[in-house]
Amino acid sequence: MTRLHLIHPMGVTAIVIAIGCGGKPAPATAEGDAASPTPERVQLAQATAGSATITGRALFQGTPPAQAKLKMDADPVCQQQHATVHAQEVVVNNGGLQYVFVHVKGGLEGQPFPTPTQPVVFDQRGCVYQPHVLGLQVNQPLQIVNSDPTLHNVNAKPKQSTSFNLAMPTKGMKITKTFAKPEVMVPVKCNVHPWMRAYIGVVAHPFFSVSGPDGAFTIAGLPAGRYTLEAWHETLGTATETVTVADGQTQSVSFTFRAK
Repeated sequence: MTRLHLIHPMGVTAIVIAIGCGGKPAPATAEGDAASPTPERVQLAQATAGSATITGRALFQGTPPAQAKLKMDADPVCQQQHATVHAQEVVVNNGGLQYVFVHVKGGLEGQPFPTPTQPVVFDQRGCVYQPHVLGLQVNQPLQIVNSDPTLHNVNAKPKQSTSFNLAMPTKGMKITKTFAKPEVMVPVKCNVHPWMRAYIGVVAHPFFSVSGPDGAFTIAGLPAGRYTLEAWHETLGTATETVTVADGQTQSVSFTFRAK
């Protein structure tokens, strides 16, 4: 895996499992307002907040592989929602690589960061996971939503936290889960619809990003320091760069991936 120089901008068990895994689907969790921060949490946030920013792009070098068309005809509900849907493993636009998880891997050791109470939403819409790649902090709520009028199951297989396999049979159903320890990455799949796959990056701090359609990412609010950044892609591997930023400064780092 080769890298470019410094830039940065910044699934469920099958129907058989849903029926025979023993246990009912986890109850829906009502979405509530985030709790008001305590004075201690405010003080902690102020102590750890910074003004440095890292921006950049994830890049793909070479000819990107053709995106396979997903076959959804096994479920008429899924089939009727799309004319064409393509796999999301390698998505390249004008050289920019989408769905790369970029996070600070080193340089923040020993620094505490408050856990956000605002949930990250992970939706099942159109029989695909949205988003395909996402990140959240340790113990931050992950609100899993089924927006489709068909059965899904969410089969998450972390190695550092408790795994779960949730049947979500009804449209509008919501379940909230958390991850107790950092892990990059946690795979998620749906055994009912085997084309549905996603990845969740769990980190101990708020300094992460996922590259957009043009490959761009941004990590803001960093304290001044020297950091090791890691960029992860589901099929192309990982790359790292080291960058030093001062208060109020913006540095750039880019990561270049090539087909294996």
